[in-house]
Amino acid sequence: MKARYVIGLLILFMPGFTFAASATEEVSEDEKYAAWTKEIWDSMDRKSGIIEIKEAGAVLNVPESFYFLNTKDSEKVLVEVWGNPPGQTTLGMLFPANMTPFEASSWAVTIDYEEDGYVSDENANEIDYDDLLGQMKEDTLNSSNARVKEGYESIKLIGWAATPYYDSNEKKLHWAKEYKFGDQETNTLNYNIRVLGRKGVLVLNFIAGMDQKPVIESNIGAVLALADFDQGSRYSDFDPDIDKVAAYGLGALVAGKVIAKTGFLAAALIFLKKFGVIIVIGIGVFLKRLFSKRKASQANPAP
Repeated sequence: MKARYVIGLLILFMPGFTFAASATEEVSEDEKYAAWTKEIWDSMDRKSGIIEIKEAGAVLNVPESFYFLNTKDSEKVLVEVWGNPPGQTTLGMLFPANMTPFEASSWAVTIDYEEDGYVSDENANEIDYDDLLGQMKEDTLNSSNARVKEGYESIKLIGWAATPYYDSNEKKLHWAKEYKFGDQETNTLNYNIRVLGRKGVLVLNFIAGMDQKPVIESNIGAVLALADFDQGSRYSDFDPDIDKVAAYGLGALVAGKVIAKTGFLAAALIFLKKFGVIIVIGIGVFLKRLFSKRKASQANPAP
């Protein structure tokens, strides 16, 4: 199995690769996998630079060390590649520039927006996050039971991987949770960032394995810096005379949105990356060569 995935990823990046077989030839599983990965990779519109999130009145300044995928391509990754239930779309995803979604070592950041109004940070220092964690575990268990009935893996919230921290100057909140999906050996790390705005919240969630926590933490600063609201949509632009105030505060951003009519917390959207599905030996060296060639061609374009 390991050789199969190595072959699949190597073929994926080989220039001029075509997948064809005569009617009498038996198509191998390796060839099917290689064709599938190549088709998905080639179909993706990978971008960097200034990315406008019009729905949020926000902008992402994506450096060359990352690439951005739009809603359509993000759904391909989340559903087709990583095995999440369909219908859980995002506004986009960020990947490190030297990684593809098909690698076991890959990680990503999902991007979304919740326009529920101005979220007050007035009681930021009064939140009991340990008490909140208990409620979150119960909400996750309810979500897990629903998933299992639909044929998906169970979810268990293990606890904090990083306790919530709120930067009152930047109006950015971040924390991390550790999840157990089914019987997978590697737990999933969900590192969350919320950027507060005038009319809502920009939602950025890291998806990675717990063993990648140091890597994620080393990239937190870069991701925090690339996301912000446009002038007029920033937290400081709030006008109490005309703007809506959200029915919840910072605690609910950590636990999940408050449903205004009932007052109950809704479990946050959780995405899974199926670690171990693709195991690559020596692919790191190959990818470094590939991206080095791409950078060289971009720096010295053909006349």
